[in-house]
Amino acid sequence: MWMIYAAGSAIAAALVSIFGKVGLREVDPTLATIIRGVVMGLLLVIAGFALKKFNTPALSAIHGRAWLFILLSAAAGAASWVLYFTALKLGPAGGVAVIDKMSVVLIIILAAFAFGEAFTLRSAAGVILTIAGAALIVFK
Repeated sequence: MWMIYAAGSAIAAALVSIFGKVGLREVDPTLATIIRGVVMGLLLVIAGFALKKFNTPALSAIHGRAWLFILLSAAAGAASWVLYFTALKLGPAGGVAVIDKMSVVLIIILAAFAFGEAFTLRSAAGVILTIAGAALIVFK
């Protein structure tokens, strides 16, 4: 099931790049990111109410460390969006998306250290091929 969600995420992320590139033609990327964040926030709050996520004790069950990392994740996400939209305004959508997806390499390496996820010869080869593929696309 997680693969279906991941595939849906990939499709949505591709649309972010395409719609964003068109929308950024005459708009400041930081302003566009703010607008995007507000719209996303509103949509997520509406979904939260529709799915009754605010009617459960789950929200009050979130404490200290979880809040800290949720907020750090939000800050990293906001920085990522501003940088992504700025890069998208200045560069080609394909090149920006490929470099952005290099986060996969960082995630694999960080997950090995932070969570003890396997970093095998096979995953190392995947990381190297990912870097090589990105370089082939970006540096023509």
